[in-house]
Parts: sequence; structure tokens; C-alpha cells
Amino acid sequence: MSEGVAQRYVALRRAIDDEARSCGRDPAAITLVGISKGQRAETIVAAIDAGLGDIGESYLQEARVKIPSLPAVRKHFVGHLQTNKVKAVAAQFDVVQSVDRAAVGAALSRAAVAAGKTLPVLLQLNISPAERFGCPPGEAQELAEVLQGQPGLRLEGVMAIGPLSLDRDEILRAFELAAKTLARIGGSTLSVGMSGDWREALRAGSTMLRIGEALFGPRAAKEVAR
Repeated sequence: MSEGVAQRYVALRRAIDDEARSCGRDPAAITLVGISKGQRAETIVAAIDAGLGDIGESYLQEARVKIPSLPAVRKHFVGHLQTNKVKAVAAQFDVVQSVDRAAVGAALSRAAVAAGKTLPVLLQLNISPAERFGCPPGEAQELAEVLQGQPGLRLEGVMAIGPLSLDRDEILRAFELAAKTLARIGGSTLSVGMSGDWREALRAGSTMLRIGEALFGPRAAKEVAR
């Protein structure tokens, strides 16, 4: 299984690079974050050994168990962020992609300051009718200003989850809305695109793809509570 993961990483990275070039973009500007929730540590290690430099986890409890056994890698928290978990998230992760409320941003900033760090964060947008979380694009400027004023945070861009749709044009339009919102609030990171829609994401300007099943295969472990 580990050899299969390494092969999938190489093939996926090659496909991403080819798609980026077809869009007139530099493949080196595209970060691949392997979404490793529900995956065994040895599976994640195989991808890291093959070249994966970033992983994403949604559940703090699960991440706490796995992360100590992993090689050095940049760790992204991509799940819904609750204020009672910000201290542990700030200590455990290098990037938080899911800041969608001012109260969470302020609490996370305090936790980061207490930990002696400045934490890179992304503002989570809601661009999908099916998505429960995220800041509406029309309110993003106000939230961005709040986050930019937090001493423990460094706002680097936006993250969004695409719509659950088979209409590729609808998906592309949603990602383009995220890109326009990023241009309005400022930042260099556009984290959109997952296993089923990363090609549309690249065409919309994504700089960071969050890919789980297409890299790791089906989840090997039952998801745990946050």
C-alpha cells in the first residue's frame, strides 16, 4: 500500500504540473497539501518520503496521535475551528486554513501569542450552497481587516470548498469568485481545489490544492470526533 501511495503522489504531482503549464502557470507556484485525515501514519509517511511537504488534518484528536510519528512536514489545520480548541491547534499546527469568524480569529491570535509564534492563517470563504461553514464573500473584507489586526496572526489568503456539483462551469465560477475575493482583500494564497475539482481550481488561479483520496486512496480509519 505504501508503494502505491508513493506512485500516486508522483503521478498526481506530474498531472498537476502538466495542468499548470497548460494554463500558462509555473508548477512550482502550486502547493499540494495531502489531506491525511483517516489515514494511517505509515501511509502518510510514504507520501512524505516521495516528496509531499504539506499535510492537512481536520480533527485535532486524530492529529495529536499521528503527527508525532511523522517526519518533518508543514502541518495545516483544515477543519472547522472551535474556540475551545484554538490553544491546542495553535500549538500543534503551522498553518490554519479555516478561520471564518472574528471571534475565532481573536482567540487563535491570543493562543499564538501565548505560544510565542505568529501563525499563518487563511480566511475561509463560503462559495457553495451545500457548505455550512465559511464567511460569505460579501463580508470577507470586514473579516480580513479584523484578522489583519490580530498580533498573533498573519493573513495570507483565502480557502474555500467548491460546490457539490457535476457542472464543471458552476465549479469554475465558484472558484473564480474566491479568486476575486482574494484580489479584493489581499494575499498570495488561494487554497481551492480537491480530488474531484483541482483542474478547475488551477484554471481559476489556485495556488494550493487540498487533495486526499486521489493521493492516499480511501480512508483506512474511521474518522474520530474533534
